[in-house]
Amino acid sequence: VNEQLIAPLFSNIAVVGLFLIPLISMRLFAEEKRQGTIELLATSPVHDLEVVLGKWLSAVIMYAALLFVLLLDYTFLFAYGHPDWKPVATGFFGILLQGACLLAFGTFISTLTRNQIVAGAIGFALALVLWILNWTTSFGNSDTVQVLNYLSIVSHMDSFTRGVIDTKDLIYYASMIFLGLFLTARSLESQRWRA
Repeated sequence: VNEQLIAPLFSNIAVVGLFLIPLISMRLFAEEKRQGTIELLATSPVHDLEVVLGKWLSAVIMYAALLFVLLLDYTFLFAYGHPDWKPVATGFFGILLQGACLLAFGTFISTLTRNQIVAGAIGFALALVLWILNWTTSFGNSDTVQVLNYLSIVSHMDSFTRGVIDTKDLIYYASMIFLGLFLTARSLESQRWRA
């Protein structure tokens, strides 16, 4: 019952997130550049990393609030059925990590352009690429296919929806979040030197 009900609901939430996350992240820095307020951030007495973390955390909190609204689906699931609560809790944790990872890359993309529509489109394209990388498993089982499958953001959600928190998945999400935020901080720093 758990895998038949819970996993499809999390898949649906992840698909909604695929479209929603670029919309959340596209304005983070692109709008600052367009309005000219990025100079205020550049001259303020805070480090680039603090600005990046603040904007990224605000986006993650907004995404978490949207996920909280989606908990209504699960209240019906618990009201009319008796699923195990562990896969639901770990599934929401996995969806939050997946969203935080995509938001980190969306934040980076937002630093690259002044146009928020362009940032949203590129963010969606990158999220889609990270999403479909696991489709390469149908092409065989070579080392390249295994690496591409590991880089897929979807393949790391499977254990969360089964109620298992695997350290390899935690390391993947943490390293991808770190990479996205690191690239964002370096992008802001390079723009400061160019200005």
